[in-house]
Amino acid sequence: MELCDKLRQRRGFICDMDGVIYHGNRLLPGAKEFVDWLQREDKKYLFLTNSSERSPRELRQKLQRLGIEVAEEHFYTSALATAAFLASQCPGGSVYVIGEAGLINALYNAGLSINDMNPDYVVVGETRSYSFEKVEQAINLVIRGAKLIGTNPDVTGPVERGITPACGALIAPIQLSTGMKPYFVGKPNPLMMRSALKQLGVRREEAFIIGDRMDTDIIAGIESEIETILLLSGVTAREELGSFPYQPHHVLDGIGDVPGACG
Repeated sequence: MELCDKLRQRRGFICDMDGVIYHGNRLLPGAKEFVDWLQREDKKYLFLTNSSERSPRELRQKLQRLGIEVAEEHFYTSALATAAFLASQCPGGSVYVIGEAGLINALYNAGLSINDMNPDYVVVGETRSYSFEKVEQAINLVIRGAKLIGTNPDVTGPVERGITPACGALIAPIQLSTGMKPYFVGKPNPLMMRSALKQLGVRREEAFIIGDRMDTDIIAGIESEIETILLLSGVTAREELGSFPYQPHHVLDGIGDVPGACG
């Protein structure tokens, strides 16, 4: 079956954001046309981001500033997935957080409390207020028994001027110093993909996942048995594809090529 026919038939679209819809504060070509196509074709869609910095409200406002109108219920972040996971594992538990407001608010809303003395978990997400003191405290809390959680395993993320360190890089000093391997909730963990399918109300056979990263988006789709579209507008170059032991189902240059596949 041609890609165009599949795009017309599929009911659900799970889309990454960084490197797919925008780089930093720059909208990528074709992003508005893609969202217009989703809405015109009455598709169910969810913007699924491994970044834990922003809440769905902030993500909606960011797209609004870039000229795209999307309601809050169309966003799902690794912060929300992490909060839901911890609330299911340890209802009413406590956390020490290295992260931004999007993560802290998600944890609060899930019934978890902040604790810098004897928390159940140390949770690390993306942040620009990273410091030696916070890392040192996290290390000692983990040594004393707190479980180490990362919102996602991404080592870097795309920004307008190049790349920025992401959760996987920020949690590494804690992991190396304690010898404790973190549990990552975000992509490619199938847990996050199943949550996305439930929110959309579609089966995996009815969905596409669209992303720019082979090591999170594409492997997440493969492990969850969701058909994948890799976009070359983010961190993955075409010449790198041969180095991976798995391949995307489809490769396109950018998000505008999705509706463009059907003319």
